[in-house]
Amino acid sequence: MTLSQLRTFALVAKLGSLHAAAAALGVSEPAVSTAIAALRQDLGDPLFVRAHGGIALTAGGRALANYAQEIIGLADRARWEVSHASTDTGRLRIVATAPFAEHAAGRLLDLFTKRVPGVSVDVVVESAADIASLLLERAYDIALGARPAETVATVAGRELEMIPFLRYQRVFVVAATNPLAGLHGPVALAQLLDRPWFAGPSGIQEHSDEGRWLASTGVAPEIIRLSSETDALAAVRAGEGTMLAIGHIVRAELQSGALVRVPVVGTPVSGLWWVTTLDRRRTTTTARTLQRFVTTADATAAMIAPGGSRGLERRGSKIHVALWS
Repeated sequence: MTLSQLRTFALVAKLGSLHAAAAALGVSEPAVSTAIAALRQDLGDPLFVRAHGGIALTAGGRALANYAQEIIGLADRARWEVSHASTDTGRLRIVATAPFAEHAAGRLLDLFTKRVPGVSVDVVVESAADIASLLLERAYDIALGARPAETVATVAGRELEMIPFLRYQRVFVVAATNPLAGLHGPVALAQLLDRPWFAGPSGIQEHSDEGRWLASTGVAPEIIRLSSETDALAAVRAGEGTMLAIGHIVRAELQSGALVRVPVVGTPVSGLWWVTTLDRRRTTTTARTLQRFVTTADATAAMIAPGGSRGLERRGSKIHVALWS
């Protein structure tokens, strides 16, 4: 069985005709027949029979057609990567969910590009609901942040590899001067509904851990979305309302008393950030390198360190991350 034979068979199966496959390949029809005959002999299956002026695949032919398309796709991808190895081996297209992009992407990727010289990264923020399909379409090489939407990930479970790499917690915070700062726990979530809730540009996404927690409470607050969680936190700091903030981001201000945690029932809300790639047969070497790196102690230390990237730039319908170095 050769790649040329599989490519020929895949076209016959797709076009439903030896003549059409020969024309598409730019070869003679006898050449197509010879390739199919070799496959039939190798696999011990007729693969298809003639029917109604075309062909009808056997059960074995349908199975081979699926494998043939997959193998050809892998071969084309390998050929492309080899041909671009000298100029594109370090290019990494990253899709991230907004909170991870804002609070951790800059520090993580700054360290990664220092450890792996020559790597060029581009980060685009998308919803967790779209991550799985974007990876499967090869629009991006790797995803960082919230786990892809489970309804999609379940269907694509054999094609995506998802690894948790950083646990975080979210807590409700207010300014020390805010009346909510005087509440003692446990505080019912409903007690916060008459106060403004702030969030970053993505709000509280339903496919995030905090989104699932909020849905479980049955409460649907009106959330004011600002250009970043940093801006949302500034509004909270000014006494304008509350937000569900990442614990390690506000730790210093909680310790100093500038911010106060509201002890809402069910909080802190625990979450996980995930690294997601196509499975190992399909993903790129550079994506695998980042996948391994994000699980290291050095990467964790970088992501939870104070300071870092805060720039989210909107370009059309997408948000890009302004990385720092």
